[in-house]
Amino acid sequence: MSWVERSVLALLTAAAAASVSACEPEADSGEAAPSCVYVVTYDGRTYRDVANVEFTVGNALGTATRPPCHDTGGRSSVGEPSTTETAYAVDGVSPTVAIAVGDTSDDLRFVAVHPGDKLPPEVKKLIADSW
Repeated sequence: MSWVERSVLALLTAAAAASVSACEPEADSGEAAPSCVYVVTYDGRTYRDVANVEFTVGNALGTATRPPCHDTGGRSSVGEPSTTETAYAVDGVSPTVAIAVGDTSDDLRFVAVHPGDKLPPEVKKLIADSW
């Protein structure tokens, strides 16, 4: 395994650990605060947040849906609505692999599918190119 591959693997491992960190108790209540992973669905696929990726935004694709967070520390989350954001293409990557989502093209979050909990090669390349 090359130095670049080891570095990318270490970065991905750290990002995965950070994105699924455990709930921290709220200071005054002793209850767990919500800490949901950023997830959206678009065109029948589920995408998760990927940090530290430099990308070029493409055209608007449609609407992505963010489901409500169900990590409520034991409290009911009934009635929390899903939210929607605009989905944008990412230049050089198929929308079946990754998209950008946000309210405006200036404030976007990069999200990608994670088949088998592994990032697709196209996303790994974008991360490596971001260094």
